[in-house]
Amino acid sequence: MTSRFQLHGNMIPRTVKRMFDERAETRLDAESQTVVLSVRGRNHIVSLVNLSHSGAMVRFTGEAHIGETVSLQLLDRGTIAGQVRWLRDGRMGVYFSRPLE
Repeated sequence: MTSRFQLHGNMIPRTVKRMFDERAETRLDAESQTVVLSVRGRNHIVSLVNLSHSGAMVRFTGEAHIGETVSLQLLDRGTIAGQVRWLRDGRMGVYFSRPLE
């Protein structure tokens, strides 16, 4: 069943800083790595902030919307599809369509 409702980047503002971290997965700090982010068929070289088995945070100041399908080309893991989960202050959270091994 397909929903006619879509998430849009303006629907979920992230104005409140996270008070504590409830995430169970370990995140690997990756500030020095660059990756290729594909959004709507256009490639962008971006900085990878952190990486986990189920997602990543990248620095991206371009146009994207929450819920949009994107892909990341990771140097040592190939290309992986994902979905934009959040946008804030020039950063983007991407949830992978399949966990990294």
